[in-house]
Amino acid sequence: MSKAKVATIWLDGCSGCHMSFLDLDERLIELSEKMELVYSPLVDFKEFPQDVDVTLVEGSVSNEGDLHKILQVRERTRILVSLGDCAVTGNVPGMRNAIGVEPLFTRAYSQNVTVHPQRPRGAVPALLETVKPVHQVVPVDVIVAGCPPSASTIYYVVSELLAGRMPELETHTRFGA
Repeated sequence: MSKAKVATIWLDGCSGCHMSFLDLDERLIELSEKMELVYSPLVDFKEFPQDVDVTLVEGSVSNEGDLHKILQVRERTRILVSLGDCAVTGNVPGMRNAIGVEPLFTRAYSQNVTVHPQRPRGAVPALLETVKPVHQVVPVDVIVAGCPPSASTIYYVVSELLAGRMPELETHTRFGA
């Protein structure tokens, strides 16, 4: 029996969802018997692979790098999971939507700088005009709310998906969908 290919990605967010994933503790060993982690900020793979069974997406789509990555991930993933409130609603990164990109840059890189004020260039991906939750950019198969979702919720979702079932979040977690 082959193992399911599972990936995790981190867009614009705080990494709290990945910390909850790591809080699975010894349950990670149990899951590793059924899955292979083929891409993640937790491992050193550079290129997102083809034919991924399940991808857990943390964070919102805030810049051109996030946009490129989520489009590629959706194309290469069978089941896409929005994990956590940044992926589901935009959450804290989305707070900049009310400000706008130009006023944000002015405040951050001109008004709040005392030495050599300048905008970042080159290595920093350009910001999108608005921050978007993942489902506003690509189709999402499973939505897992929480900031961050609990390790038990993540375990339930991943276990159900690995068993070939869609998780029933309304009845099996404290969050609902």
